[in-house]
Amino acid sequence: MATQRVPTVSELPVTPPLPVTLADVEAAHARIRAQIVRTPTFISRTLSELTGATVYLKFENLQFTAAYKERGALNTLLQLSPEARATGVIAASAGNHAQGLAYHANRLGIPATIVMPRTTPITKVVQTEGHGATVVIEGETYDAAHAHARQLETARGLTFVHAFDDPRIIAGQGTVAIEMLDDVPAIDTLVTPIGGGGLISGMGVVARASGHAIEVVGVEAELYPSMYNRINGTDHPCAGDTLAEGIAVKEPGGITSTMVAELVDDILLVSERSLEEAVSLLLQIEKTVVEGAGAAGLAALLQHPDRFRGRTVGIVLCGGNIDTRLLANVLLRDLARSGRLARLRIRLQDQPGALFNVARIFDQERVNIIEVYHQRVFTTLPAKGLVTEIECETRDRAHLDRLFAALRIGGYDVAPVELA
Repeated sequence: MATQRVPTVSELPVTPPLPVTLADVEAAHARIRAQIVRTPTFISRTLSELTGATVYLKFENLQFTAAYKERGALNTLLQLSPEARATGVIAASAGNHAQGLAYHANRLGIPATIVMPRTTPITKVVQTEGHGATVVIEGETYDAAHAHARQLETARGLTFVHAFDDPRIIAGQGTVAIEMLDDVPAIDTLVTPIGGGGLISGMGVVARASGHAIEVVGVEAELYPSMYNRINGTDHPCAGDTLAEGIAVKEPGGITSTMVAELVDDILLVSERSLEEAVSLLLQIEKTVVEGAGAAGLAALLQHPDRFRGRTVGIVLCGGNIDTRLLANVLLRDLARSGRLARLRIRLQDQPGALFNVARIFDQERVNIIEVYHQRVFTTLPAKGLVTEIECETRDRAHLDRLFAALRIGGYDVAPVELA
């Protein structure tokens, strides 16, 4: 039998070099480290026990603008020519890139213009203006704002600073991994949110050059699986109102897609419920406020525990800019799902003492009543019947179950008002 010839090195297919190297990331770190916060990487013993992995958290929500986006923006600004600095920069963003770029441009004396869609919350507009940027409101979508920014770039001779699809941005974001692995060399898995792909591309470069095997896992919201689609050739829809709006990107970058295909081992999708649970747990356990996108890494561990059990996992809490009313809603919904907050619908007879007798059972079970809603008119019950809804606070699910049992023993028709 003929022996198969082994191809020589010169005959092997040549893989084109990636647009960002470890040297680029190291240079970016040397360039920016004196002007950003070196955020800590701490172990979370409680989350480790909860997930079965050894969990380390990188607190990028402690940057001055509460997000890692400062790194790439600053790295880009520091490499501009004197002429470009004098003329100014422009970007399209409704989130953390806008604030990071505006803040460091203002510090460096560089004029900054940020184009935001009309749907941008007023708080983000005010925060961006507070960092010294000129905000232009244009278009109903990010794509429309982006198109207008490119027009202004040409008309005014400005330098466009992309949120993710730029080697300078990617190198700056990769400095997160340099610090994490310097603090915790034992990390063998990096779990990183993916929006446009700039953060995971930069971190993937560092992981591959680390000298030991590190798995790189990306996380996207189920509602916006754009990079998942690009890498896996799928066509899942990208739409909906996600808690993780910071990674709700419909089209990932061209540069970042190439790098993710080369450097990332897996991409996981997480549900809205997992994102809500992760935001709530980080506040309750770590006493830290994280936005939906920033909690995506933990959401992946919660939703896919078998995937990470036994691993030493590094998670980037990439941002902490969450609307306070939204945060309150997330926390209350988590209390309801855990049984500590509930609303009960109880059918009563419309007669004196009916509500008192129900309230006595709540007292006997030591359940705190928060609010009572009486309904006599808009109901399908007979004229002498009524429905009351009682919102209450319990210690846990078992305590709530005991309340239900006591009400039913008392002869009441009772049902929970479920969350969507």
